[in-house]
Amino acid sequence: MNTNEFRVEKDSLGEVLVPVNALFGAQSQRAIENFPITKRPIHKQMIRAVGMIKKASAIANQKAELLDGRRARYIIKACDEVIEGKLDEWFITDAIQGGAGTSVNMNANEVIANRAAQLARRQIGEYDYIHPNDHVNFGQSTNDVYPSAGRLASLFMVRALLYELQLLQVSLLKKSEEFENVLKMGRTHLQDAIPIQLGQEFHAFATSITRDIKRIRVAFNDLKAVNMGATAVGTGLNADERYKKIIVKELSHICGITLTSAKDLVDSTRNVDTFVWASSSLKTLAVNLSKMANDLRLMASGPKTGFGEIRFPERQPGSSIMPGKINPVIAEVVNQVCFNVFGNDLTILKAAEAGQLELNVFEPVLFYKIFESLETLTNACYTLRVNAIDGIEANVERCQELVEISIGTITAVAPHIGYATASRLAKQALFENRKLKEILIESKLIDPVELELILNAKTMTKPGIPGRKLLLKKNKEQSEREDNENQEDYSRED
Repeated sequence: MNTNEFRVEKDSLGEVLVPVNALFGAQSQRAIENFPITKRPIHKQMIRAVGMIKKASAIANQKAELLDGRRARYIIKACDEVIEGKLDEWFITDAIQGGAGTSVNMNANEVIANRAAQLARRQIGEYDYIHPNDHVNFGQSTNDVYPSAGRLASLFMVRALLYELQLLQVSLLKKSEEFENVLKMGRTHLQDAIPIQLGQEFHAFATSITRDIKRIRVAFNDLKAVNMGATAVGTGLNADERYKKIIVKELSHICGITLTSAKDLVDSTRNVDTFVWASSSLKTLAVNLSKMANDLRLMASGPKTGFGEIRFPERQPGSSIMPGKINPVIAEVVNQVCFNVFGNDLTILKAAEAGQLELNVFEPVLFYKIFESLETLTNACYTLRVNAIDGIEANVERCQELVEISIGTITAVAPHIGYATASRLAKQALFENRKLKEILIESKLIDPVELELILNAKTMTKPGIPGRKLLLKKNKEQSEREDNENQEDYSRED
């Protein structure tokens, strides 16, 4: 872009200097000056979505005989270049802006009009043949173009997230099979509970991701209802009836997603609660991912003084001062992505709630945040899978050691010796710093062979009572003894 030379353009406020070779125009230039906020342009998927909408509108207007074929062809060809990313450099408005997206819409209108003029071998910036408003924006308003583009961009981006989630789910299930026979201590309140298989914990991670996939699909499905044809406030002023019947069908064909026209265009223009629900599904995913990262970091803590039950792949040195230290950096970055998503969700909630009357003017920050959540969650799932989950190893010896020194296994023995006795022996093992099995054998309250059966890893980590047959046999014998004793007492009384 040559910024040393300028052309003069005019809008309703007066003259504006625009770089001479720029495909954008006066309103885009004003937006640059008015909104130096994030210094980041709108997302490329948003540019692509706007290009599709402008193309569909040109086709619909041509079919409705509202746009002549020659102009339509130039506009459609320019739109194709927008969709292909060839004109990205000319989309220069900030991601967060005032005006409810008007600057984005006019940026697109100006770029497409000027590129169409070039294709028609006419001068850019003059708009005498193809005008940004009169031709490119015909039958439209920012208030139906911009929210519809935000929906489309979100639908494009959620595909990548769902793909990564499915791969993560598969990786977790593979690890659950790999760790099926690794017995470890389960914990509640960060205290020893009862044994569990490491594979069961990884299967639980996968199950939570399965729910997230379903939630996200359902929530984002509502974004397929667009308000094209609503124009300014949902009443459809200046949108021809023939155009309104064609536009959504054409847009569906172009974007490859089956879209529908919102049942109530006034509602769809003023309310953005569908994005609140969509963001909520992302927030719930972030909760599950962050909880998973927390659990994995705890299980990998150490390597000598923590749990040390699993080992992360070593990805980078962990300290500038402590030699040999390796940190769980992948889990840590996942946590941070999730924290950011929580904040984004609150911003989206506030932006949706703060809209007034016929339009929500805060969609720019809403889209900025939901796009960021979608993109960062996609990337977080990728690095979690590739750089952590796929390479996690179980420290089988450490897991076994912790099971053996824990008093948690007493729970499996309690039905055989009684809760009070079990509690007393557990406290004894803890106080004397001895293995529970030694205390149990020493107590002679349970046969060592039976004890081995009860404390079997497979038995303790499945539903039911460990040593159930033994317990039933003992109960039956005890019942028979009591019956015999009662009969003897009755005989003496007689």
